[in-house]
Amino acid sequence: MRRILAWCLPVLAVGLVMAYAYGWRAGPRPTAETRFLMDTLVTITVAGLPEPEAREALAAAFDRLEAVDHEMARVEGTPLWELNRAGGGEVSPALAAVLAESLRWARRTAGAFDPTVAPLLDLWDVLQGPHPPPEPLAVEAARSRVGWERIALDPKARTVDLGRTEVDLGGIAKGWAIDRAAEALRAAGAKGFIVNAGGDLYVAGTRGDRPWRVGIQHPRDPGRFLRVVAPAEGALVTSGDYERFYEWEGRRIHHILDPRTGYPAPGCQSVTVWAPTATDADALSTAVFVLGPEEGLALLEREPGVEGLVVAADGSVRETPGFGRVAPAVEP
Repeated sequence: MRRILAWCLPVLAVGLVMAYAYGWRAGPRPTAETRFLMDTLVTITVAGLPEPEAREALAAAFDRLEAVDHEMARVEGTPLWELNRAGGGEVSPALAAVLAESLRWARRTAGAFDPTVAPLLDLWDVLQGPHPPPEPLAVEAARSRVGWERIALDPKARTVDLGRTEVDLGGIAKGWAIDRAAEALRAAGAKGFIVNAGGDLYVAGTRGDRPWRVGIQHPRDPGRFLRVVAPAEGALVTSGDYERFYEWEGRRIHHILDPRTGYPAPGCQSVTVWAPTATDADALSTAVFVLGPEEGLALLEREPGVEGLVVAADGSVRETPGFGRVAPAVEP
């Protein structure tokens, strides 16, 4: 979506959420590993396997994550960087698939999720730290280069014409990578596991005889949980204006930009989405944040099989009718 993790029973701490692992009572103890990938710390925890088998599963999962990171990061030398520089060309099966998913969600969200937001991200450059926001003319110039409709993708031939846009997959590639890691874990025999990439989670099975417990961070009080939940098998992803931001003259300048206006989306403090796949949850959490509470929740209610919780800009909390079913609240 960055923070410090530590595997030390009883708590696994992460940036946007905290996944609890309470004292183990039976069977092999969980095995965990942490690496820095995709511009964040990634921790994978495997339960129910002897340590040698768990280590093999972890290695396979991290191989998948690293492959996505090396291909889809927008940094010099990666295939995505080369694609942007060339303005199009033939791409790998994985990159073609992620581009197709990006365009699908851009279409379904009417552009609230837009993979061509790169010029705006570069202009605002939130990671630089406190600095004057860009002038309106500069924002409009960057926004004029944004537009997912300009991309022409042939999935079968795996060719793409970017239409003079530039693609950034930061709003979906991490979810895609998490899904690939989950596939690798299952193929290696893991049934109970949690993949945590800077607060983007995929949860499967249980931690022994108990469910995984996940604390959703309060967007204005990092020392407090908004809610602790036991999510159903699937992905739980949070997007928040507290992940990457700075203050300037009383304004919070954050990294979740509205591709339609060119400015930081103003309607939410955080959005948490549950979906069967991390790819969908990743894209939807960004889109809902951009749309704001009213339109965002309406989008979630239209989409089958997904649920969400929104903290609005005024601090009020709203959720879809089924969020408590897929992520029931539990005692910390």
